[in-house]
Amino acid sequence: MGMSVTISTALDSDAEKILKLQYLCYQGEAELYGDYSIEPLTQTLDELRAELARSVVLVARLGEEVVGSVRGDVDVDGTARIGKLIVHPRLQRHGLGGRLLAALEGRLAAEAEAKRYRLLTGHRSEVNLRMYRKRGYEQVGAAEPVTRRLSLVTMEKSADTPYAASA
Repeated sequence: MGMSVTISTALDSDAEKILKLQYLCYQGEAELYGDYSIEPLTQTLDELRAELARSVVLVARLGEEVVGSVRGDVDVDGTARIGKLIVHPRLQRHGLGGRLLAALEGRLAAEAEAKRYRLLTGHRSEVNLRMYRKRGYEQVGAAEPVTRRLSLVTMEKSADTPYAASA
């Protein structure tokens, strides 16, 4: 390829690119659960722009192309809620998701004093579950049913848990 992927703060001008990438990336999840009405596929551009304004949103760029993204914010008790970690299908399984996650964790700890990180993933999303476990996340509580086919697993780790880059 010749270019390296860089991670930076998303700009408002990235909103449409992020939304298109999100739509592409969540097709597999929708197929896995037989549900194309999941929130990442129905989110509007205005809703995403509102999220950009209130959350930390990072993007991974390959040149000018947005090839990954992740979002998060920290609530009053210090819990960082991480969501919509996406990587373009052609770049998956090369560590970019882990890089995005680590970059967001670092930002939320430094800028918003996150004490713990929490995220949700589908109960059958084995690749996601495996990646999160390798990075120190553990399931908390029982999976929460959303639809007849989809339950969400809540995973959490302390901000003190070291990032296992080799995992």
